[in-house]
Amino acid sequence: MRVRFIYPRFARHAEAHPELLECVPCNEYLGPPSLGIACLAAITPSSWEIEFRDDRVEDIGLDDPPDLIAISTFTASAMRAMEIGDLFRKAGSQVVIGGIFPTMRPDEVALHADAVVVGEGEMVWPMVLEDAAKRQLKPRYEASVLADLTKLPLPRVDLYLDREGPKYAPDDYPVQLSRGCPMKCVACALPKSMGKSLRMYTNDHVLGQIQQLNKRGKRASLTEDTSFFPASAVMRALGEICDGLAGAGAEAAISYVGISMPMILTTPSAFLTRIRKAGVKMFYLVGGFDPITRNAFTGKDPKALQRGIDAIQKCHDHDIEPYTSFFVGNDADDEGTFERMVEFGNKTKIAKAEFAIRTPYPGTPDWYELEAAGRILHTDWSRYNDANVVFQPAQMSPERLLEGYLYLWREFYKPRGALAGIDQQSRTIQF
Repeated sequence: MRVRFIYPRFARHAEAHPELLECVPCNEYLGPPSLGIACLAAITPSSWEIEFRDDRVEDIGLDDPPDLIAISTFTASAMRAMEIGDLFRKAGSQVVIGGIFPTMRPDEVALHADAVVVGEGEMVWPMVLEDAAKRQLKPRYEASVLADLTKLPLPRVDLYLDREGPKYAPDDYPVQLSRGCPMKCVACALPKSMGKSLRMYTNDHVLGQIQQLNKRGKRASLTEDTSFFPASAVMRALGEICDGLAGAGAEAAISYVGISMPMILTTPSAFLTRIRKAGVKMFYLVGGFDPITRNAFTGKDPKALQRGIDAIQKCHDHDIEPYTSFFVGNDADDEGTFERMVEFGNKTKIAKAEFAIRTPYPGTPDWYELEAAGRILHTDWSRYNDANVVFQPAQMSPERLLEGYLYLWREFYKPRGALAGIDQQSRTIQF
């Protein structure tokens, strides 16, 4: 029996707005495929032959349909995932689709698959394979309990890294420290998809994830800003893991760590020094959801603005680059927000930033609020990618918000692009 995992393609910033290629002095980051695929591959019995195709860079093999197609998808890739499902069903394959989008909208996805997985896949994947072997897939598989992270094997990243195929190779891959979150951030569906309790992997498991990447010349990205919950068990674990890496001399083991401005300010300086010794040179600063970044650029909250300045300075003080994600379109954002963000970036000497349009992803509090208010403009999920306006903003037109988003990319990188140069010939991945 053969199972082929497929990671469907989706559009990002420059595919929606090619003009950005003229002003941004870097390539689009083509991130690694879903970690969920590697996790399911790790618990797939040896009686199944495992294949993998990345729809972003290679042919999905429609001329060679396997017994089972397994697709992992989130909102931006959902329409392509459903299209792939239709194509392979016509070709004779059974199709199962899982991921965060099917978990939020299973009925919609069910029209394009033989089975839909709702929730964490590890808890139902053995049943899916057993039923698929008999060609008796059930319409829906829903995990009734959350996965025990202490019993899971290391994800099969070799599925991506140890195979012949397209020579794209992201420098870093995500490593999970935990799953779930007790917070209620307006733009996050994590509590609904993975539960409200914070469950942790063992330190040995996390180090194992990092080490199997390092052995292949890749670095780990620790994207979960939950790791900096003050005085939490997961923060203690992060410190212990970094201590272990520092002791092993693994200077290049980690590429970046996810965090937010409030968490930077609440994290003791000694802890930042500690993770810097482990080789952490960059923070990926998530913005737009916390009290600082929701208020700092409205022109009405000088205290929030100063706290943002202090957070960036604290990064610089510890020799950690604050790669900052700016988020536009909150209800408090007005016509002056765009200029204030550029001014902030220049004043604080941020070298690298990205800009995202508020996007109400299904399953988030933001989605339910805007849907109830009749402010959702459409459900073309391919445009739910941080680069298009899919809702009615509070203080401007959709067209003006899009214009401001493009302005941010241009104006932020205007001086930085002049310094770095823009070599079009070196672009291997479109931004």
